[in-house]
Amino acid sequence: MQDCVYLKFFVIENQRHDGQLLYQWLLRRASALGLPGGSAFRAIAGFGRHHVLHEAHFYELAGELPMEVVFVAGREDASRLLAEVTTAGLSLFHYMMPAQSGTTSAG
Repeated sequence: MQDCVYLKFFVIENQRHDGQLLYQWLLRRASALGLPGGSAFRAIAGFGRHHVLHEAHFYELAGELPMEVVFVAGREDASRLLAEVTTAGLSLFHYMMPAQSGTTSAG
């Protein structure tokens, strides 16, 4: 097991930065910084600091749903990603908490 952190950002599905979807930008920046991996997940409903409720409906057009972009990484790597986000002028809600990571093995 390794000590690490769980870093999660909250974005809106169609939110863009630097000509690309923000969740893609975050994943690409994290990869370029050498973080071991990351994932983006679309929510079915949620609200944020502006208290606007976004929900998935059968007839709703895509684009307004909340998304989580998550990373499990060393504290220094996660801090470098946070610094990149700040330098890019983005104001994103996030949280970081201690975690342990590892892999299972058969046998």
